[in-house]
Amino acid sequence: MAKTGTTSQGLREAIERSGYYPALVAEAVEAAVGREPVVSFLVHQETTFDSNEVRRHATVLVLTGTRFIVSHTDEQPADGNAPTPYATTSTESVKLSRISSVVLSRVVADPQSYVPGTLPREVVLTIGWGAVSRIDMEPANCGDPNCEADHGYTGSTTADDLSLRVSEAGDGPETVRQALEFAQALSEATAVSGR
Repeated sequence: MAKTGTTSQGLREAIERSGYYPALVAEAVEAAVGREPVVSFLVHQETTFDSNEVRRHATVLVLTGTRFIVSHTDEQPADGNAPTPYATTSTESVKLSRISSVVLSRVVADPQSYVPGTLPREVVLTIGWGAVSRIDMEPANCGDPNCEADHGYTGSTTADDLSLRVSEAGDGPETVRQALEFAQALSEATAVSGR
């Protein structure tokens, strides 16, 4: 379930409609936003299955005039350290000028018949600001199958601070539309802040 909008009151209502620990999530998000006006937001609640456990988590993305705020809340079952289930909420506030990339991947069905404006069946929004990078390395080779020389390693680094996937099948077409709208607002805001 995802909700998007452009006001602080709308943000609070979307968090409450998600039904996922709304008091906890709203308090964390509102503390991070502070008095700054909300430009755009996206609330995404997802249920996952881990062995024979059902786990839920919520991600709230907020765009203000100067910052991108991400909040993530996970629930955990009781364990050896906690006799009752518990939830962990974290928020991060990033200056718009620090955002180095906004990547929106779209998956469309039947691409040869694609009509502009048709919703993709899924989107993945990946946002990078340099807090987390992934390095993928592999042994380098020269292409000669008989060569036994050590050619060192080759690899690539990828900014991978946040990746959020929404799909028409799992979240509904409105959620896909909302994710597209938030991605566009964030992309436009980072372009303006980079001038």
